[in-house]
Amino acid sequence: MSQQEDLAAIQSRLDELVRRVGHLEQTVDQLRGPGPAPAGVQPPPVRPELVTIPDAPYDNALWTDSDDEGLGVRDRHAP
Repeated sequence: MSQQEDLAAIQSRLDELVRRVGHLEQTVDQLRGPGPAPAGVQPPPVRPELVTIPDAPYDNALWTDSDDEGLGVRDRHAP
């Protein structure tokens, strides 16, 4: 291929890419629902549901087979 043919092929592929990106943007806008957001404005972040942690102590049976972080297994010497 000559340089002109290469440039024409590249331009054709860029045009196709721009067309597909535009189609993708329209699809995303449709999925978001009515009322497009203004450019540069982000929607507010979704806050996670708060979980209440009880003040009661945990059941010691939960920790019978656990390691003490950084110290190794219970009843053994630390490294």
